[in-house]
Amino acid sequence: MEFWRRLIGSRRGPAAEVEAWRADWARAAARADVDAVVVAELRARLERWRDEEDLEIEREMLDGLEQAIGLNSSIAADGLPIVATGHRVVGTDNCHFIAPASMPDDPAQPSGRLLLTSGRAIFAGGGRAITAPWHALTRPTQTERDLVLVRVDGSALYRFRCNSYGDALCAAIVARQLVRK
Repeated sequence: MEFWRRLIGSRRGPAAEVEAWRADWARAAARADVDAVVVAELRARLERWRDEEDLEIEREMLDGLEQAIGLNSSIAADGLPIVATGHRVVGTDNCHFIAPASMPDDPAQPSGRLLLTSGRAIFAGGGRAITAPWHALTRPTQTERDLVLVRVDGSALYRFRCNSYGDALCAAIVARQLVRK
């Protein structure tokens, strides 16, 4: 019996601990009120493993949570940030977020820029630009390094892959603010 338990895995050990840590991180990232105490607890758990090579992504995930906390504080104090950009697709809108991104669901997987403006979400890259006005979108969601936007009528789902967890978390925060307006 012990042989079978080990073969199928009793879900104990470092892999299971990292999996549980990632689940806790995802719950924290989904909370609008995540704070430095939660990040400190996650960091303390991570530091117990001390395996520098294998925990690089998890450290990036923590950095992303810290960026999200900073952005939430900034928005609470001053409103959405205004990002200066000369990108012509922005037009007369205020730009609140810009980051390199790609569209992994597109067969060509184009790379470009994700811009979140006062009026719309824009992806400029590849052979075409994608534009979706905020009033037509619902439920901005962050998953791993992705920002997912869904059209209200269900006709389209847009998935933008950011280069970092921090960019994805901050994009989701800004998108949620803009969808609510």
